[in-house]
Amino acid sequence: MARVLLAGESWSTTSVHTKGFDSFITSTYAEGADGFIAALEAAGHAVDFQPNHVAAERFPFTAEALDEYDVVVLSDIGANTLLLPQAVFLTGQARPNRLAVLADWVRAGGRLLMVGGYLSFTGIEAKANYRNTPLAHVLPVELELADDREETPEGSVGTLTEAGRVVLPALHEQWPPILGYQRLTAKVGATTLATVQGHPLVVVGTAGAGRTAAVATDMGPHWLSSEFMNWDGFAALWNGVLDVLLSTEEMSA
Repeated sequence: MARVLLAGESWSTTSVHTKGFDSFITSTYAEGADGFIAALEAAGHAVDFQPNHVAAERFPFTAEALDEYDVVVLSDIGANTLLLPQAVFLTGQARPNRLAVLADWVRAGGRLLMVGGYLSFTGIEAKANYRNTPLAHVLPVELELADDREETPEGSVGTLTEAGRVVLPALHEQWPPILGYQRLTAKVGATTLATVQGHPLVVVGTAGAGRTAAVATDMGPHWLSSEFMNWDGFAALWNGVLDVLLSTEEMSA
């Protein structure tokens, strides 16, 4: 059983409703990690979920706090959320750079997974902005400078590579369609386990004594189609990636 810290995967929406002369505002809150968490917990893993607004203040500031976990997962949480806790942004107090702490933790043997989304990797309008942070140096992929989203509303299909068929044997060779992903480039020495439209979709690599993985699409809608969410390989994908992260066996690029 692995102890997993998942940060991100939440959002609030504020809407203005106008009806002739009158208008009013409503707000909603949603989370997008239910399927992912259920898949990991069904396999016996323990998941500590910090939605974005919680992670902003409670995501670990020290390696000792990170050591409570075997794997850290960042999904749809921009760099600013972890760089700018209230003490820094509102009151001008210095705090540790949590992305530098996380990168050092990985190099010392930690495991990190980044999952795609509008505020992952470079992100929509480049606002996720991980390319300019210490975490970029330990990810197994190179990030684009600008908005890196590839929207495929017609559906695009991921396919396992030869390496992927070896380490993810529980998955079918061809997957249900996805509706978008991030354009990433695998770093030299990293291993691409699946591709989509000629781009890496699942990549794993090493950083010091640690191991990192990148999944270029989301863990839920809208980039994961309903077919993908209901696919019998959904749980096998995420648990397979987790197993690869936790493994100590060497992998070929």
